[in-house]
Amino acid sequence: MSMLWPIITQTLRTPRRVAVVDDQRAYTYSEILGGAMFLAERIDATTSARHVGILLPTGGAFPMALLGAWIAGRVAVPLNYLLKPDELAYVIQDSGVDTILTAHPIMNLMRKGAGDRAFVPDGVSLLHLDDLSFDGLPPLRWPPVPGRDDLAVILYTSGTSGRPKGVMLTHGNFRANVDAAIEHANITQADTFLGVLPQFHSFGLTALTLIPLRAGSRVVYTVRFTPRRLVDLIVEHRPEIVMAVPSLYGALLKVKGATSDDFASVRMAISGGEPLPDATFEAFQERYGVRLLEGYGLTETTPVTNWCTPTRYRRYSVGQALPDVDVRVVDDKDRFLARNQDGEVLICGPNVMKGYYRLPEQTAEVFVDLPVEGGNGSMQTRRFFRTGDIGRIDDDGYLYITGRKKEMLIVGGENVFPREIEEVLNRHPSVGDSAVIGRNDGVRGEVPVAFVELAEDQQFDEPQLRTWCRDHLAGYKVPRDIVHIDKLPRNPMNKILRRELKAP
Repeated sequence: MSMLWPIITQTLRTPRRVAVVDDQRAYTYSEILGGAMFLAERIDATTSARHVGILLPTGGAFPMALLGAWIAGRVAVPLNYLLKPDELAYVIQDSGVDTILTAHPIMNLMRKGAGDRAFVPDGVSLLHLDDLSFDGLPPLRWPPVPGRDDLAVILYTSGTSGRPKGVMLTHGNFRANVDAAIEHANITQADTFLGVLPQFHSFGLTALTLIPLRAGSRVVYTVRFTPRRLVDLIVEHRPEIVMAVPSLYGALLKVKGATSDDFASVRMAISGGEPLPDATFEAFQERYGVRLLEGYGLTETTPVTNWCTPTRYRRYSVGQALPDVDVRVVDDKDRFLARNQDGEVLICGPNVMKGYYRLPEQTAEVFVDLPVEGGNGSMQTRRFFRTGDIGRIDDDGYLYITGRKKEMLIVGGENVFPREIEEVLNRHPSVGDSAVIGRNDGVRGEVPVAFVELAEDQQFDEPQLRTWCRDHLAGYKVPRDIVHIDKLPRNPMNKILRRELKAP
């Protein structure tokens, strides 16, 4: 019950099939696995530590390093090269890594900013893949057979609410999520993926690395991202599946001369990581003839739990649950709610994490044991993960995310979700993006305050925006203040950091 052996089996079936195309070259399945075998030997010769770091740009070297760590019986710790030096140093120290698989180009790029000792603690070795020879046959060895509960990866969260936490994901977590996603979306080896998401992120790791390798598909990566280059790659490689965050789809709308013919091969364009603005959805479908399909998940769920597909789709929904994933909605007392009622979204299934690394108390806080009816009608207790998201499930099992529990405002006794206000603001032609937070108020308890980034060549007009909100929102949801900000604070995955915004 691991991801390692299915990928090995796939390689034996199609050794000469191209698995990965990146900015440097193409790699066959046998080259990926052969490189991993070489790396496993070097890892064994370099360190006895259980955890091995991976600091590599998006491309073919990353799956080599990941599989190499697994073949050596180690736990991989993908490192986010977009973090600040002190943040990266914290992750390296917290994870217990003493060896990092990396390459000179990315290390040289990072040294320009701070110097390697600023983020590589003393005693940590760097194993540069571009210094190694992969010529000849790799050393023969029998790869391990990890168990379902054996740790595979520690992925550090982006830290939108404090220090990053190490999410412990098992081989069983990955196997369950990857196989369920392939079945849910009918992915085959005939599919080509376009990958522009970083592989240190759960979305990029599972959806754009492990799913293609497991399915026998081909994936095209690039780190030299510009909207124009992305369109050129789509035209050149004709991918059936594109996965990206909403801001990337928004950037593609700015490419001059791009037409629906350029996107004719795309069967699924998946949007995840943050809410998809209405304006982006509508403009993308009108210009390119591609309907953006939303999915949902968290690092703690490996990550995919729900996914709209071309044949199973509802507007504004993030889709139905994947096979074997139990998605429920509960009230403040953890009682299951009926369909079409808003509450906190809980997840149960084989894709849910083992816990947070070295954080037992925080692990306990995000799990709750609840009784559910079993297949034979008897009651059984199951462990559910608290997502912190507010949502509802319709009569057909489609999930709709309406906000974050911690971000919910109580205005005069009424629940107000920032996302609803942001969606209204983002539809105004002058607004590029927005974020809403709460401010204490002596009369109403809290009132919403909005921060807006302007669209290109637009002017800030607060009275006009306030009128727009009044026309589209209940009175108590209209922001008390609307503040112009040049750039909203964001984390490396482009998520808005509301905690850094201060209400006037």
